[in-house]
Amino acid sequence: MEDQPKKFLHIVVFPWLAFGHISPFFELSKLIAQKGHKISFISTPRNIKRLPQIPPSLQLLIEFVELPLPHIDQLPENAEATMDIPTDIVPYLKKAFDGLQQPLTQFLETSTPDCIIYDFVPYWLPPVLSKLGMFSIYFSIFTASFLEELLVLKSHDEDNVISTIHFEQNESGASDVFRMKETFFGADFIAVRSCMEIEGKSVESIEKECKKKMIPVGLLAPSLEFSEDKKDESWDTILEWLDKQERKSVVYVAFGSEVILNDQEFSEIAKGLELSSFPFLWILKNQDKHDWFVENDACKNGLIWSDWAPQLRILSHESIGGFLTHCGWSSVIESLQVGCPLIILPFQNDQGLNARVMEEKMVGVKVERNDEKFNRDSVAKALRLVMVEEEGKRYRSKAEEMGKIVGDKELQQKYIDDFVDYVELNVLASKH
Repeated sequence: MEDQPKKFLHIVVFPWLAFGHISPFFELSKLIAQKGHKISFISTPRNIKRLPQIPPSLQLLIEFVELPLPHIDQLPENAEATMDIPTDIVPYLKKAFDGLQQPLTQFLETSTPDCIIYDFVPYWLPPVLSKLGMFSIYFSIFTASFLEELLVLKSHDEDNVISTIHFEQNESGASDVFRMKETFFGADFIAVRSCMEIEGKSVESIEKECKKKMIPVGLLAPSLEFSEDKKDESWDTILEWLDKQERKSVVYVAFGSEVILNDQEFSEIAKGLELSSFPFLWILKNQDKHDWFVENDACKNGLIWSDWAPQLRILSHESIGGFLTHCGWSSVIESLQVGCPLIILPFQNDQGLNARVMEEKMVGVKVERNDEKFNRDSVAKALRLVMVEEEGKRYRSKAEEMGKIVGDKELQQKYIDDFVDYVELNVLASKH
């Protein structure tokens, strides 16, 4: 008997409205589409316009589906992602996102996909999918360690490293923890942006305690083969400056698109960089601080960049010796992919827990805080330790070792292969 021809699936992908979520969901979509499956990638119009172009080879397989965001009085016009608003009004963005329930349900009913991959925010989605009889996958862009902390170990203990996650109901009508539990336990299985080599114990712990199949999809590290697209025009100026610096001498400083430093935090970091005497490249999106550097004559040793910057290209430049980071998971992955050690300064959400895990793995050092505050001396001390001191040699070495896992294309591809195989098998089984 001849083998049955392979059945290609139609998979809906539905991320939360933050680019720390949208980008890995999009990366995962491309990797699934490479296997021949059709993807409907759902987000709001403005966010879809911000995404990179679909590679030509996948344009027939990935379709962008725009769902306009319902109007909420407390949200500014054109605010469609967390990067567009201050942290304190993010609950209103979640409220607007919850308003997508009806148009999303309508789309699912009319297009009858085989499966949906969704994020932690739409707590209302699992009952809809159950009614439609649709196979569902919760995809965590957070680490397995973070999920373990939240769902297994300390879900009722607010005095811990995830204290900035909303345990209480907020203006959106539901707490973050409630959303995460509903979406997690409502899924047929869990995908997580991780790998067993780094987080095997946490993956096994969650499976055991939560009775949920959990599949790591790998780290979804971006390609080191850089394209010459229009976004990289800024690279020429940055490259010219980096090329003038000595090998491993520069501190790269970036805190993602959502961390907004207050004046004191900004000043202490700037003075700490000055005290350390290392040349630095600081990406200062969303904050206009050029005047401060001019007034304080503090920019002699650094380059301040307030536009989009090609982070992975910067990190992979030979002059970069360390990354002063908020410890967002995407930034950690990019840094370790090129073996660059971390100087860790977490601010919110999962960053505190990521910081703890990275310290345990000895790939970075946390800036010391006293009563939750850090100062210029603690910044300079952590920088010197990681960049040049003898004691920091182990951190530099461990970061290079970790780079062999994160940058192992075959290993990471195997995670994707296994994940897609599991999806194919279980979606087809669910139809019989």
